[in-house]
Amino acid sequence: MTADRRQFLFGLGLVAACSKSKLPSAIAGAGSAAPAPPLKPPANGAINVAFVISERAVVIDWAGPWEVFQDADVGNAPGFNLYTVAETLDPVTASAGLTIVPNYTFDTAPPPNVIVIPAQRSRSPKLLDFIRAKSKTTDVTMSVCTGAFVLAATGLLDGKRATTFHHAYKKFAAEYPNTTLLRGARFVEDGNLASSGGLSSGIDLALRVVERYYGRDAAERTAYNMEYQGEGWKDPSSNARYAQVAASNGASCAVCGMAVDPATAPSEAYAGKTYYFCSMDDKAAFDKAPASYAKSP
Repeated sequence: MTADRRQFLFGLGLVAACSKSKLPSAIAGAGSAAPAPPLKPPANGAINVAFVISERAVVIDWAGPWEVFQDADVGNAPGFNLYTVAETLDPVTASAGLTIVPNYTFDTAPPPNVIVIPAQRSRSPKLLDFIRAKSKTTDVTMSVCTGAFVLAATGLLDGKRATTFHHAYKKFAAEYPNTTLLRGARFVEDGNLASSGGLSSGIDLALRVVERYYGRDAAERTAYNMEYQGEGWKDPSSNARYAQVAASNGASCAVCGMAVDPATAPSEAYAGKTYYFCSMDDKAAFDKAPASYAKSP
């Protein structure tokens, strides 16, 4: 994975200060709570789903769930009404240069039943206020990948359980120590909040939302019609392989765990050991509190 691609996944700017919080095992934690209860669709009309976007929104994070909701096989009428929401109606440049023209602003959007938060650049006050205010009445507010950083920035995840992209575990735990991070969870549900792992995990969380509204058979039909063979939406612990730090024959980034070339990577000596980084941003994060990263798995 290139450094540029990696920056898209981190939402560009999610460099975190560190904490000394202990990270729990997600494999055990992912299944420790009771399953989220079924949801009831509105008596009249479709379920409103607001996709909150800003610059560098990662395409699969929102397009994957968008496809699931638009394809949901729930009867003759569409089960979901989908729209994008942004700070203004100006075009938004998503990852790899895709241009999106938002349907609504935060001030004009219809009240959502579901909010989807992909990885993206912004944590502006208006964006966070929209998520914070509308989540008081949503059935589900869900983040995908490092969209969890955006959701956590609202304060709504304080005291809650969540997950995120596996290369962002250390940064998330450092920046949001009041949230219980579950490593190796495909998705996590806690009250009306939900979060998924990276990228394609959002498809599974969206199928899980379809299941909660319309039942297992409807979600099965939707996945079949999409020719989607993944079954992570049935098992939140199916990302277990990501709970452990990947083995590396060489050096790995002390912040995200990705393999690096010691000959060219930024480095830092600390407590008699040399640490390597994917980027200067990661080195800056490490330098703020090296003891925390040095102790992290």
